[in-house]
Amino acid sequence: MASFVPTSPETLEDQRLYTQARLVEVSCLDCLARVGVKKNSEHHTSIQWSDQALGHCPEFARMSAQPGGRPVYAGCPRLVASIDAVVREGRIPIGAEDGY
Repeated sequence: MASFVPTSPETLEDQRLYTQARLVEVSCLDCLARVGVKKNSEHHTSIQWSDQALGHCPEFARMSAQPGGRPVYAGCPRLVASIDAVVREGRIPIGAEDGY
């Protein structure tokens, strides 16, 4: 249960900008899961997973089947390689705009 549910238009817009602004759809070159990606810097990548994308990822399924489940910080190396390729192609801009 959420401890804070935004109601003011300004807060809702901030939430939208933080979670959705500048997202570029990237498909994993291995399993074709599609995620939203933005790079605020060379070292900071935000990835928004949908339930459908999570269901497509065999790496996450493998990690989830381990005792204790998938660590929340663990990423999919195949997706990371796919994102890196898209960044090299120049399809994802690097750098935050207006704080997002």
